[in-house]
Amino acid sequence: MKRVAAALASLALIGSSAQAEDATSMSTSKSILTRAAVQTVAPALDKYTDDRLLGEVWKRPGLSARDRSIVTVAALIARNQTIEMPYYFGLALDSGVKPSEISEIITHLAFYSGWANAMSAIAVARDVFAERKIGAEQLPAATGPLLPLDETAEADRAARVGQQFGAAFPGIVQYTTDVLFRDLWLRPALAPRDRSLVTVSALIASGQVAQMSYHLNRAMDNGLTQAQAAEVITHLAFYVGWPNAVSALPVAKEIFEKRRH
Repeated sequence: MKRVAAALASLALIGSSAQAEDATSMSTSKSILTRAAVQTVAPALDKYTDDRLLGEVWKRPGLSARDRSIVTVAALIARNQTIEMPYYFGLALDSGVKPSEISEIITHLAFYSGWANAMSAIAVARDVFAERKIGAEQLPAATGPLLPLDETAEADRAARVGQQFGAAFPGIVQYTTDVLFRDLWLRPALAPRDRSLVTVSALIASGQVAQMSYHLNRAMDNGLTQAQAAEVITHLAFYVGWPNAVSALPVAKEIFEKRRH
């Protein structure tokens, strides 16, 4: 926790290059922007960053630092915002996210945010991993045993999607079943709750609320609580903008209400 606190204190906005060298918790994963650079353009933003984002949001008790790191990394990849990735990949590692999990988050988001976004993230993660001497032995295998499949739930999902879209769009319907839900979602390098957390965060970050109902329900089935789901949206408001976060509120509220009954 001390290392995470030190990283948060410096965030991506470190006062000078000399200070950056002394910030051992993040010495290999600095943002391109220093705090001084931000102050020369937007001093109010620097104050909001220090007072609100770091001083309040990251310290709120509704989510662990590890969960907040996963949410933030997923949002950055979904929006292809590479300038902050080095810092937040490093913070994720310092917060308990394993290299194998970062690797798997990138792989997962290739399907939910696009191959190009995933490749951009790989270019950043490669350097972070190299600087931290993270080798191939710490990464998930390309293939291997999968987690058990809930055959009943998957059969129901596949039937509903097939009935709606199978005749008109057989290709994507088949890939959705074969690649996503009978392969990708069963890879063991990410726990089901974390994989759902990544997916929901990416959907909100991309403004894709039409897909959110299914995936937020799945996330809660996988162990995400209502309070944690609400905190995810609060956290994301600062990283993906208020409009995207507020657009997710009616969908989340409807899900919360339905699950009470």
